[in-house]
Amino acid sequence: MTERVERPADILDLVGKDLGTTEWVTVTQDQVNLFADATGDHQWIHTDPERAASGPFKGAIAHGFLTLSFIPKALEDVLVIDKGEAMINYGLNKVRFPAPVPVGSKVRGTVRVVSAQQRPAGVETVFNVTFESDSASKPVCVAEWIVIFR
Repeated sequence: MTERVERPADILDLVGKDLGTTEWVTVTQDQVNLFADATGDHQWIHTDPERAASGPFKGAIAHGFLTLSFIPKALEDVLVIDKGEAMINYGLNKVRFPAPVPVGSKVRGTVRVVSAQQRPAGVETVFNVTFESDSASKPVCVAEWIVIFR
């Protein structure tokens, strides 16, 4: 389900609300390899499935930061602002990766509005985003993300 508001100021009424959960998305080795190329992080536990099979996770795992990079898409899936001018990534307060994401597993994110304040630059909103995986009993990424909507 997608929450729809007319303008950024309407987010002020969503504080404390769960906006929804995204569809499941499969994490592929191609995604992991492209992320490794983009970031320069070619650690074998991510990019060498054969070696990773005998490693600590019994297979290749996604970079934690790759999972974190799914956040903007998760928000897009659960929140639509009809008359918004811009969405500015302001930063992160907290990020944790409690469990690994094995390549080939599926992840989905749940988004909650923690706080929202009108500021001169726009509506500063803090979201709690939690990603779960079909391969883990605990979350694979929990983050507090700050966005300014104009």
